[in-house]
Amino acid sequence: MTAAEPQAQQPMDAFRGDRVYLGADHARNERRTWIVAAICLATLAAQITGGLLFHSVALVANGLHMAAHVAALLVAAVAYAAARTYATDPRFTFGAGKLGYLAGFANAAVLGVTALLIAIESVGRLLAPEEVAYDGALALAAGALAINLVCVWLLKPAQSHAHDRDGDLNLSAAHLHLAGDAVISALAIAGLAAGRYLGWTWTDPVAALVGAGLLAHFAWRLLSRTGAVLLDINPSPELTAQIRGRLEGEGERVLDLHLWRLGPGHHAAIIVIAAADPQAPQAYRARLAGLAGLSHVTVEVRDHTTA
Repeated sequence: MTAAEPQAQQPMDAFRGDRVYLGADHARNERRTWIVAAICLATLAAQITGGLLFHSVALVANGLHMAAHVAALLVAAVAYAAARTYATDPRFTFGAGKLGYLAGFANAAVLGVTALLIAIESVGRLLAPEEVAYDGALALAAGALAINLVCVWLLKPAQSHAHDRDGDLNLSAAHLHLAGDAVISALAIAGLAAGRYLGWTWTDPVAALVGAGLLAHFAWRLLSRTGAVLLDINPSPELTAQIRGRLEGEGERVLDLHLWRLGPGHHAAIIVIAAADPQAPQAYRARLAGLAGLSHVTVEVRDHTTA
């Protein structure tokens, strides 16, 4: 090798024999998503029918949101199935781990549209109030809240990954849909109770309007997180700093470093190193051993005199 010639690039996963970048809880999350989708589908009919029967905009809003849940959960479940099916498909250069982020982004967009529809309906009811059958609406709202809480619990991330910033955003999107619905159900109960016992007829649509604002906030947060992954924005300044620290520990310089996410808990890095006494790429890869979430690494080494 001449001094100006870079040493061969070597990906970390070339020795693994696969490029499967699925989350550690992929099977669990897929199974629970299908279960919750079935529960939500059964609940949807009751909420829409009850809202129309009792003339409650909050219940109608809850039903519309539940319809969005069913669609969102089906998208999430299909994304899990597709990611598992195509995990080893060579057509996916870096695996199929990002399918979940694509589904999460789509579901966040649906959540935002749902918030807009609820807000429009709420304003309409404020301008043109309708009589509400409070007793029946309250009973149905309470039942919807109970079901939502069960579904939220079912989709709760596994304890080992509950606070993992690199976790499964596909699950987070589905979980957020249901958590938002639980909030709307609670607000609906408060608004209906105020109307029933205090005579404040305006509280039912106002409760739905507040819920719409919260959903819009949740949707924006999720769009930002999933969009960052899909656009390959650096997912972890901390991991980037750790990589630099380990590779520059003996006088080398990191000339170029690209870090992006491949799937829940999996990252890829392309690194160009300049050194006065270049070592084999394997030596630099060995320095990175043990860094959590670093699954695919490509190293190029250059002589510092020509870098």
